[in-house]
Amino acid sequence: MRRRTAILALLAASCAAAAAAQPREVTQLSEGWRFLQGDPERAETVGYDDRGWRTVAVPHDWQIEGPIRREARAGGAGGFFPTGVAWYRRELEIKPQAGRRWFVELDGVMERSGVWINGRHIGQRPNGYVSLRYDITPFLRPNGRNVLAVRADTSNAPSSRWYAGGGLYRKVRLVSTGETFIAQNGVFVSTPQVEDGHASVRIQADLFNMARTERPLRLQVTLLGPDGRELARTTGAALRVGAGRTERLQADLRLAKPRRWDVADPALHRAVVRVLGPDGAASDEQAVPFGVRTAEFRADSGFWLNGRNIKLKGVALHEDGGAVGMAVPLAVWRQRLTRLKAMGVNAIRTAHNPPAPGFLDLTDELGFVVMDELFDQWNVAKTPHDYHLFFGDWHKKDALDIVARDRNHPSVVIWSAGNEIHDTAYPVQARAALNSLMGVMHAVDPTRPVTMGLFRPNVTGDYRNGFADLLDVVGQNYRENELTQAHKDKPTRKIVGTENSHSRTSWLAVRDYPAYAGMFLWTGVDYLGEADRSGWPNIQAPSGLLDRTGAPRIRGLERESWWSEKPVIHLVRNATPDAPPVSTDAPGGPAAQMPVTVQVATPAPPSRVFADWTPSDLGPHPETIEVYSNCREVTVTLNGRDLGSQRLPADAAPRRWPVAFEPGKVIAACTGSGPTSGAGSEAPRAELRTAGAPAQIVLEPEVASVGSAFDDLVYVRARVADAQGVTVPSAAVPVRFRVSGGQLVATDNASNVDHTPFSSPTRTTLDGKAVALVRGGGSGPVQVEASAPGLKAATVSLAARP
Repeated sequence: MRRRTAILALLAASCAAAAAAQPREVTQLSEGWRFLQGDPERAETVGYDDRGWRTVAVPHDWQIEGPIRREARAGGAGGFFPTGVAWYRRELEIKPQAGRRWFVELDGVMERSGVWINGRHIGQRPNGYVSLRYDITPFLRPNGRNVLAVRADTSNAPSSRWYAGGGLYRKVRLVSTGETFIAQNGVFVSTPQVEDGHASVRIQADLFNMARTERPLRLQVTLLGPDGRELARTTGAALRVGAGRTERLQADLRLAKPRRWDVADPALHRAVVRVLGPDGAASDEQAVPFGVRTAEFRADSGFWLNGRNIKLKGVALHEDGGAVGMAVPLAVWRQRLTRLKAMGVNAIRTAHNPPAPGFLDLTDELGFVVMDELFDQWNVAKTPHDYHLFFGDWHKKDALDIVARDRNHPSVVIWSAGNEIHDTAYPVQARAALNSLMGVMHAVDPTRPVTMGLFRPNVTGDYRNGFADLLDVVGQNYRENELTQAHKDKPTRKIVGTENSHSRTSWLAVRDYPAYAGMFLWTGVDYLGEADRSGWPNIQAPSGLLDRTGAPRIRGLERESWWSEKPVIHLVRNATPDAPPVSTDAPGGPAAQMPVTVQVATPAPPSRVFADWTPSDLGPHPETIEVYSNCREVTVTLNGRDLGSQRLPADAAPRRWPVAFEPGKVIAACTGSGPTSGAGSEAPRAELRTAGAPAQIVLEPEVASVGSAFDDLVYVRARVADAQGVTVPSAAVPVRFRVSGGQLVATDNASNVDHTPFSSPTRTTLDGKAVALVRGGGSGPVQVEASAPGLKAATVSLAARP
């Protein structure tokens, strides 16, 4: 018995030692939340009876569930989705333990949040995009039963542009450390010197001592290469940190011949930072990914990355994920970003607020450069209840937290202090606000420049009164010729297009002016909201290169032919080739009489360009075959008949072949010769075929396997096809999806006006297509079936991924 007791004691000591060996423990708080849309009294208290509330998992956007209603307070700006107050409650089993601290981290709460632990109010934040951290240690109950409560309030909508969702729409976690720990966003990794043969790496860490006595603390840093191998290590000298005090410790290391982070090779290093106490044991630890790279903007030649001059071919992105609302699994962004990169996009602007942390992890991994934008309003309102109400009190704290959180991402190369800020009509006030912001941003991150999207600068005199020149890089939305002229007037200005139209004239203005660092299209992906100008029943702004399901729009196919560095060819049918292109800077036309921001948000006439060879009239009539390609020469055939070749125009205009329509097959192929012609056995080609009568459903998953975590999803695309498998573009049939072994998360068809709940298993096809978003069940294959009345059903199987 005595021996058994000794063994049990030894096991207990081993377990305790193992626990003590974990200086930082992170627990994702995803399951087990109680949710109520409403605002009951005393919902923050421990004893409140929440058994009648729904059980949900977070991230959770309650507003995306609908209903979509014309009288919704948010109106078209918010896509006619509901808004209001919502509560979340969750029990935390934590028993206070000597020498440990506990924190709750919330990546974002939309919006005007309040947080309570055991009935004690521990924080509030009006900004719904800022990540939060609260120390809950002093308020934990001895019995271990604790209640975390969060209130989110969007009842003042529209208060953020555009659809912003509601609730705990980003991740929540519990973090436990020792009494001496790294402050929130307290690690900053920079590379002061990057040369061909070496790089210096500097780590600064803000350390908190919450012990009752002074402690000697040391900083230990280990650098790991992209392959995970240790490259360097250092342990600094001890610094005595007083009780309740914060001190910054620094370590400098050197890397020999580091692999650089680049858009073509996004190699990521890691810095493992440990806080060591007087006994040498670690009380906190954090692994921080970073990249070794150089990035700069030059006045004469634009943007340079690792010594190479690169034109920024960028897009602006809103944060919603279409059918999943603002609670966006990373699989949604991975699918979208992968598609965009294949089109030649190399840069992202986070419009008009900072994104979820995981989004920047993806841009690091996939090799994009990012303009990280902080604010859409300063002191002057765009809507009566937006952030202007809080800017004066909160902008310094918000800017500090945003920049500190995102500054280690190598993909982030520039900050944007604001978008189309209306304060510029009041120059003294605007200069004071910008100086205040830039003071914080440069103090927290002295390594990156700051820009903003200027709004009508020639009207408010920004180039004449000195305001624009407060910026490190001058950014302007639209009116590319104005920004070019501002640079010619003062050639020391560094310039970038912060928001630009899809027109070819806009691209040529940027392409052909070397000082123009690049452009950011409005937008990369269709987004919910900003339907206030188009009006009911529209719920979205269809302005993307991709629709909200991540499928390319016609304008995306054309953009790929301008931006991709690989041979590209796309084939479409243009029913109105003589119509002028939609351009936001065309002089003299009706659009030119409107402000640009109104032009891009006002629906254009219905497009008469189609990615099919199946017009409604199958008899002889005029049609135009249109090709988007960067190949030097393109040849087109119709039913085997050679229609001739055309060479690449210098102005990137599409190549067109007018024909008399006849059913059959159109083929466009890259021909000619030369190293960049795209010719040869692997030459790209495109094909369109005339569809027959609808006969079947075809299911096409974008990837072959799927996991079961929140961030795991697969797009399974359904299309109505004829007996030969050709998509029938006129088919509008209700497709019913069934999933076994997994979860049907949502269905969609990218329609502007479909109000069917995204959770519905039935979705009517648009242009013959619909999509299901599917998640795995954890083990075993996932079966997806799609059926429609009168059509042959289809089934696909997805392998389970751990």
